[in-house]
Amino acid sequence: MAQTKEETPAINTQPDLVTETQLIEVYGAREHNLKNISLSIPRNKLVVFTGISGSGKSSLAFDTIYAEGQRRYMETFSAYARSFLGGLERPNVDKIEGLSPVISIEQKTTSRNPRSTVGTITEIYDFMRLLFARTGEAFSYVTGKKMIRQSDEQIVQHILENFNGKKLIILAPVVKGRKGHYRELFEQIRKMGFVRVRVDGEMLELVPKMQVDRYKIHDIEIVVDKIIVNTEDRYRISSSVQNALTHGKGTISILEPDTNQVHFFSQHLMDPETGIAYDDPAPNTFSFNSPYGACPICNGLGEIQEITEESIIPDKTLSISRGGISPLGEFRDIWIFNQIQALLRIHKLNISTPIQDLPEPVLNQLLHGVKEELEVKAKGHSYTIEFEGIISFLRKQMDSDSDAIRNWIKEFTQTSNCPECRGLRLKKESLHIKLDGKNIGELSQFNIGQLADWFNNLEDRLNERQNLIARELLKEIRKRIGFLLDVGLDYLNLHRSVRTLSGGESQRIRLATQIGTQLVGVLYIMDEPSIGLHQRDNEKLIAALKNLRDIGNSVIVVEHDKDMIMHADHVLDIGPGAGIHGGHIVAAGSPQEIFSSGSLTSQYLSGQKHIEVPTAKRTGHDKILTLRGATGHNLKNVTANFPLGKLIAVTGVSGSGKSTLIHDTLFPILNRHFFNAKREPLPYKGIEGLEHIDKVIEVDQSPIGRTPRSNPATYTGMFTDIRALFAQLPEAKIRGYSAGRFSFNVKGGRCETCEGAGMRIIEMNFLPDVNVPCETCKGKRYNRETLEVRFKGKSITDVLDMTVEKAVDFFESQPRILRKVKILNEVGLGYITLGQQATTLSGGEAQRVKLATELSKKDTGKTFYILDEPTTGLHFEDIRHLSDVIHKLVDKGNTVLIIEHNLDMIKVADHIIDIGPEGGEAGGIIVAEGTPEEVAKVEKGYTSRFLREELATSKYRDVPA
Repeated sequence: MAQTKEETPAINTQPDLVTETQLIEVYGAREHNLKNISLSIPRNKLVVFTGISGSGKSSLAFDTIYAEGQRRYMETFSAYARSFLGGLERPNVDKIEGLSPVISIEQKTTSRNPRSTVGTITEIYDFMRLLFARTGEAFSYVTGKKMIRQSDEQIVQHILENFNGKKLIILAPVVKGRKGHYRELFEQIRKMGFVRVRVDGEMLELVPKMQVDRYKIHDIEIVVDKIIVNTEDRYRISSSVQNALTHGKGTISILEPDTNQVHFFSQHLMDPETGIAYDDPAPNTFSFNSPYGACPICNGLGEIQEITEESIIPDKTLSISRGGISPLGEFRDIWIFNQIQALLRIHKLNISTPIQDLPEPVLNQLLHGVKEELEVKAKGHSYTIEFEGIISFLRKQMDSDSDAIRNWIKEFTQTSNCPECRGLRLKKESLHIKLDGKNIGELSQFNIGQLADWFNNLEDRLNERQNLIARELLKEIRKRIGFLLDVGLDYLNLHRSVRTLSGGESQRIRLATQIGTQLVGVLYIMDEPSIGLHQRDNEKLIAALKNLRDIGNSVIVVEHDKDMIMHADHVLDIGPGAGIHGGHIVAAGSPQEIFSSGSLTSQYLSGQKHIEVPTAKRTGHDKILTLRGATGHNLKNVTANFPLGKLIAVTGVSGSGKSTLIHDTLFPILNRHFFNAKREPLPYKGIEGLEHIDKVIEVDQSPIGRTPRSNPATYTGMFTDIRALFAQLPEAKIRGYSAGRFSFNVKGGRCETCEGAGMRIIEMNFLPDVNVPCETCKGKRYNRETLEVRFKGKSITDVLDMTVEKAVDFFESQPRILRKVKILNEVGLGYITLGQQATTLSGGEAQRVKLATELSKKDTGKTFYILDEPTTGLHFEDIRHLSDVIHKLVDKGNTVLIIEHNLDMIKVADHIIDIGPEGGEAGGIIVAEGTPEEVAKVEKGYTSRFLREELATSKYRDVPA
């Protein structure tokens, strides 16, 4: 009997099924330092993995969850396809359930290719190329007038109306401005039945074997017809015009023999005054990666490498014989010096004369050559030669087949904007096709905010035909621009090379692209997307991540930022310590639930622990380094004062000009002054106070090595001391072992089966390559004899496998080694091993290894250190340790300048320089400077507001002034 609606049992098992699939379940994760952990992660939520640096966050997020998702995706391919793709190893985890397709958005810069720009990777530039190709208007690059195109009927009508009764010659241009003898062309024209040609403005009859000077530039036109224009000959004129257009490939010229005046017509885009014609624009006309659009001088790079007088003669007080011309070095009896001597002999000079005493015309001949032949005497014989000049000689070496020679020449070149395209990368024809008065190169140099304004209401400025074509294109362009604005990248421009982007910027561009795809049901995993973001811009980023979640995706973020943690739906705190002390889940739940967990993270979030602010600021040396009139990029004639002997924080919203002022202007000035570096600073008027410092050191986040053989022990120089220690042991002396015996990079003491790598790569054809411990040394890198030499019962391999904190105790009686190990421990790297591969270190860890290396050196107290966002990737507790280390550097009398957004580091600075108020063109001025308390009172800019709130909740500690 059928049940009625009321009688239907209220049984539904579906909710249980839904509940199960709403979780990502991880069982038995043991990758790296993870301690066999099992956990549940809610789907379709914003989940933050946090914890002390090195606790295992990335191991769980990337090396376990993402790696498993990638592996499963790869396994959907056939074995044949996997043999080409390579593969991924199975992560060390029992199982993962409820896993969606995974997309990882990491900090790595998207591309190192100089041709890759923000416009190309976001596809905005591709849509703009199509927009300009279909709706742009062409203008002559000579007269600036709008180019026109005419049909053959319009050309005939124009001739009849304007030249009635006049004698005309109809010409078909076949060669325009090219070298060659053109013997075959003349023969071909003669066989087609034509009897005359116009060559370089002169009428000539065609004869057999006719040719012109092959080394001169020629214009050649076929004489198609000679007529006196009247309306009755319309058919003849029309036939001749069509014939000329066919041979002239769409262009013809009309000559008035009485006045010798030429008129140009074209079915293509043409300037009727000069006869300049453009090909019909296509999308590749605006591509700097295509020969159809790229500037012919710089090949679409926008910049050229120049060899200048300054780059090859850095010190004019030296003579040529003493190495005054850097690329040539000191005098040797070789042909180039013989030729220089011959040139100087004419002017009664010699190579011992200081270059500054050479007359200007002579120096010019020396650099750029002479046309007259020189008599050169060398090794008992003489010869005559035309001297090409040193710069011309060096330029030829730039095209050498030898990498060594090209790298040698690169040392003496300077990068400058291409003089032809002025850095816009495109050929002049492409830059003279405009839309609403702007070419595509100009638009590419607008920042994203300005570009959004320009595209806003563009339809009102276009005609009906253009609007019809552009409607869909404008929709796509505006959508993508909107996504970049949503993630706080309004200060970038489409022209910006991707290799100049920070890891955080590149990550946010990829995030904007993913938001644009509108995918649903995907698991996104991100690595600290807040890097490089001011607190103001952080709010936009959080909104973008929530939007990604709200359309139906799961978002996992590895993050230390307090705001990001507080806005999360679910937080996983991993710890309790770093390295071997981490790998456990110490707290999980909503941000409010985390507060009561008692974990280290919760203590900082709840306010139980603080990075305390000193009540008194350092007075410094009462000496100032002053940089005057900096105008690079968006800087507005900035004059910045850097008080020496203090901790200086340079801050401001993203794109305000911090890196331009410090990395691109101040650091190159100091580096060139102290170390004769080649890199040119951006424009500035002057610098004062250089005598108060003795060197500059920049500590950035680039890797400490790009091969697995590099490690913290080798980078800090500690391994040299360790090898020397082992070589001094009695057992080593008896055997005659030197320090080289204990190197895994040279033959002798290393295992030759794996050549000191400790691992062997087994190729598995269509499966992933497998790294297995070397069968001879069992992963120890050294041969048996070397490992028999022991210090305190430990072999050289045992020492490399030792953590930094264990090494502090182990080397307590070795002061040289102990100093370096202790500093590594003090900067918060106690969990890494001495021999850890450099490729496995994060950017923040690499930066701290560099910082420890500098700290371990003996300083003079007059060093100027520059650090770029040293808090990247650091937990609150790590920032406290780092702050203590940096303060130790300053306490010795040094100056430390940090470019920073993290308020925990900014608030403990002695002096703040806040640049802004906005990013891009709306930035570039100093809006506030002084102590943190003084800057907090300023009403300009955005930093003061956030700093005011931070100082209000901070604890203060008494310190001696």
